Amino acid sequence: MSGAILWPPGSWEFARAAFAPEVLYNGITLGSPWPPRLKYPDEHPILPAYLADPPAVIPIDVGRQLFVDDFLIEDTTLARTFHRAVYHPANPILRPEKPWELRDEVAERTKNPTNPAAMVFSDGVFFDPRERVFKMWYMAGYGMFTCLATSSDGVFWRRPEFDVVPGTNIVSQAVRDSSTVWLDLHEPDPKRRYKMSVWYDHALVLSVSPDGIHWTEIGTTGRTGDRSTFFHNPFRNVWVYSLRANQFESSISGRYRKYWESAEFSASPTWRPQDPAAWIKADSRDFARPDVATRPELYNLDCVAYESVMLGLFSVWRGETGAREKVNEITLGFSRDGFHWHRPDRASFIPVSEESGSWNWANVQSAGGCCLVVGDALYFYVSGRQGRPGTEAPGVCSTGLATLRRDGFASMDWRPDQARVIKQGKTASSTGMLTTRPIRFSGQHLFVNADLGGGDLRVEVLDRSGRTLVPFTRDACAPVTGNGTRLPVSWAKGSIGDLAGQEVRLRFSLTHGRVYAFWVSPSAAGESRGYPAGGGPEFQGPVDGGTR
Repeated sequence: MSGAILWPPGSWEFARAAFAPEVLYNGITLGSPWPPRLKYPDEHPILPAYLADPPAVIPIDVGRQLFVDDFLIEDTTLARTFHRAVYHPANPILRPEKPWELRDEVAERTKNPTNPAAMVFSDGVFFDPRERVFKMWYMAGYGMFTCLATSSDGVFWRRPEFDVVPGTNIVSQAVRDSSTVWLDLHEPDPKRRYKMSVWYDHALVLSVSPDGIHWTEIGTTGRTGDRSTFFHNPFRNVWVYSLRANQFESSISGRYRKYWESAEFSASPTWRPQDPAAWIKADSRDFARPDVATRPELYNLDCVAYESVMLGLFSVWRGETGAREKVNEITLGFSRDGFHWHRPDRASFIPVSEESGSWNWANVQSAGGCCLVVGDALYFYVSGRQGRPGTEAPGVCSTGLATLRRDGFASMDWRPDQARVIKQGKTASSTGMLTTRPIRFSGQHLFVNADLGGGDLRVEVLDRSGRTLVPFTRDACAPVTGNGTRLPVSWAKGSIGDLAGQEVRLRFSLTHGRVYAFWVSPSAAGESRGYPAGGGPEFQGPVDGGTR
């Protein structure tokens, strides 16, 4: 036994746990070190490892399960369709009107035309469940103030008067560029319920607040470029800084993002320049405008937990001609591990207008919190710059609203008259099929988000080897019809809750229409136990149906 290591009682188990790889809520095992220490972001899209080699069994207890990728899909004859947000007819929902919103100190000092502003420049839009009100922080006056507006419906906004600058809705007079505000419903200290960062002098100045109005500065980060933001990843309970990287620091051309995470919204996350990991950039599948020779760049990345995935709003710079302020448009990405992104659809999810004079002709960018859940819709708040034709000036800067069906980023579709038909034996099937990978759940009630037109959807449950489990057969499933974001699925006998804890597959059969998501809820009310992004009127806490 000479040279043997003698471990005190219980210490081996402690050491093994300390160095065990981190396994996420969805069965994905993170690599080591984490985050990955990339020297440069990828120039070409790389399929995330969790899609190339998914877990053998996928737990689905957290959130609605979205069909934005093939993570959950073993086999299908359905076709995936990506969907775009639609601008609200009331746009712009917030435009510069007040004297402090019409200011532009730099333009005034240099005697140039001013660029009035009442726009989210990340900042943040959230629903506060305690006060039962929508809240929007935004840039007021170009690069000058941070203001807070409120709304009862998310469409029509008012400017309350606060005591920070009496008679105005200004909550911070700090000189600003990009800013982020986060309503932290996980925070136990009421004095730190709201978090804020403001970019100033090549760093982020961090502050906390009990009410989103009165702020206390707590520290300054390490060096970073402007348009840097932050977000909370509740799946791992970490704060993540989405940092603008300086393209002159390396051989990478153009803007890209670096990544830094911390367990605490710290008073001093003072990273060294080499500490944040290279993260992501506009790659070979992103496109510039046809009238611009410049390569596209990733201008910003705002993120949020939506149901069971991290949603990324990628602000892609499409190029600049000198006759139009830089064109930015919002595209989508999805991550199941919080670091690697899948971006199968590069079309603009929320585009600029091509009509000169429109409130969003020149530039569109996302808001902190990304989106809110309002009934059966998702609300996306964006900045919009009107521009000034023939110049690079931003012009009037306002805030707009775009909407999307709840869970509606992507659907799996079956159109018998259009979709390819897979032959089964010698007979062509008129029913579309989707079979999941092995999954495990603890809930009691199965739901789908689907638009079935004049057709129907049925579900059968299979064991791991593909054999149908009686009584959960397709013929015994009550046909699901109509169009709804929370449609229950049931069988003549038995409850899917009888299979809780087992490893099973679900096979969805559609005669027509599309399905967006499925989930197994603990109750007949259909809550998902997932994360509703920036919240919404139906949620009392940070998750759907709970307070964790």
